[in-house]
Amino acid sequence: MTETAKSSRIVVFGSGGRIGRAAVAEARRRGHDVTEATRADGEVTDPAAVARLAAGHDAAVVAVYDPAARPGEFFPAVARALAEGLAAADVTRLVTVGLASVLPTASGELLMDTPGYPQEWREFYLGHGAGTETLRTAAPQALDWAVLSPAGDFDHEGESSGAYAVSPGDADSRVTPRDFALALLDEVEAPTLHRAHVGVVAA
Repeated sequence: MTETAKSSRIVVFGSGGRIGRAAVAEARRRGHDVTEATRADGEVTDPAAVARLAAGHDAAVVAVYDPAARPGEFFPAVARALAEGLAAADVTRLVTVGLASVLPTASGELLMDTPGYPQEWREFYLGHGAGTETLRTAAPQALDWAVLSPAGDFDHEGESSGAYAVSPGDADSRVTPRDFALALLDEVEAPTLHRAHVGVVAA
């Protein structure tokens, strides 16, 4: 934890995935009390399940994906369930994992619209973006949320640098899950981002 941070109760939705596992490990390394939530514990598209799992927690970290669902339906449904369920559980901080493709680049153009960017997964990109927009409109003011994503992509094989930086969309940039988890937990402990989506790179 940072010097000013105190131990918190954090629920991690999607704790079984790579990024969820990295977030759990980093939260526990910092001394937080962590609840791991997977699909077996309840669907993150169900507000009642979100409220039940989040009850008694200070913050939620969300790193979820359903390959069987249509992205344009799944991610907005997740956002609505989080907005309603976390509010019902009196959770005031949400940090969720987004997608680089819908980040603006340094030129202002969305990464997914830049020349040469792969288009075969555009439905997935747009679904992720729709989820963030749903969160923007559905989340009550009491829920302070932020969306973090790699500025480009994850580096699952590289060594952690132990540091990160915030960046516009950059297709060539990479960040390890461990370094990305540093950003997630820093935003839980000492929020600097509010109702915003930013990219993260290794530093």
